Amino acid sequence: MKIICIGRNYADHAKELNNAVPEKPVWFMKPDTSLLKDNAPFYYPDFTSDLHYECELVLRISKAGKHIQEEFATGYFDQISLGIDFTARDVQEEKKKKGLPWEEAKAFDGSAIIGKMVPAADFPFPLQFSLEKNGVPVQQGHTNDMLFSPAKVIAYVSTFVTLKVGDLIYTGTPAGVGPVSIGDTLTGKLGDLILFQTEIK
Repeated sequence: MKIICIGRNYADHAKELNNAVPEKPVWFMKPDTSLLKDNAPFYYPDFTSDLHYECELVLRISKAGKHIQEEFATGYFDQISLGIDFTARDVQEEKKKKGLPWEEAKAFDGSAIIGKMVPAADFPFPLQFSLEKNGVPVQQGHTNDMLFSPAKVIAYVSTFVTLKVGDLIYTGTPAGVGPVSIGDTLTGKLGDLILFQTEIK
């Protein structure tokens, strides 16, 4: 099982971090040990002092494919959810300045919250989702604002790696990312449906 993450897929988020808006999808991977399920608590790692949440729509791949054509790509996922791509922002900035990979900032254990999976057929696009921190909305996402649709993402990534059943694609985060502290609670909602609620410890 692979965890594939799309970066800078919302123009406003790219701009808030002073990043260029990409012309094609930017992607990276997390190991399966980064997955945090079933509303398990997240333990703040000791190698960062600036941990940020990034709430994202997640797709579950339902059949294997390579070089998937965009017009058929929506047939390759059957479930969706919301997740958090936790980022050690201070570590990431250090790596970016040196032109080094981001794994230390992105791929650590527990860095990929995954919420309850729901059937994609029950939630037709376009979709709205949100993240609350301690009950206060901090991120609002809409799939119409994606630079690259789920179909484009699947088609693009599958030109490089074969997608397999059970792979997860985190489709990018909207603007509004920010830090978390021990004691905070993060709640991810698809419309009014709560898909995860995670406490930072």
